[in-house]
Order: sequence, then C-alpha cells, then structure tokens
Amino acid sequence: MPKEEAIQVEGTIIEPLPNAMFRVELDNGHRVLAHISGKMRMHFIKILPGDRVTVELSPYDLTRGRVTFRARNQRGDKK
Repeated sequence: MPKEEAIQVEGTIIEPLPNAMFRVELDNGHRVLAHISGKMRMHFIKILPGDRVTVELSPYDLTRGRVTFRARNQRGDKK
C-alpha cells in the first residue's frame, strides 16, 4: 500500500515546549503540536517564538506535525 503524501503548510511558532516540540499556529488559524525534523536537529537550527516555519502534516492526524523549514530573517536578524 503506498504511503500518503504529507501536507505542507506555513505557520508561526507560538511557544516552545520540552523535547524539541513547538506549538505552531498555521496560516488558516489552526494550532498544531510539531517536532523538529532530524535534519534541522542535526544542523543545530534554532527556532524561536515568532519564527515563520513550514510544517508537514500527516493526512491521518492533522493535530501533529513536523517542522521542516525555518524562514530566514523574519525578525530583522543580521546574520
């Protein structure tokens, strides 16, 4: 049986939670619980409240997701 494709949506980090979990508010207003993808963890990409992120949601459980990308320089950082 083929694996279902993940749904990619944009959102904003609302609050950090323990164990690399985050509460994310999606652009459509829904709030989901998301964890960091393995590549982001491996490359030590830091995520702070207010960051714009891309979240992958499983079609089977739309309340949980995986943060796969953090948009650059949304807060005016000079790095």
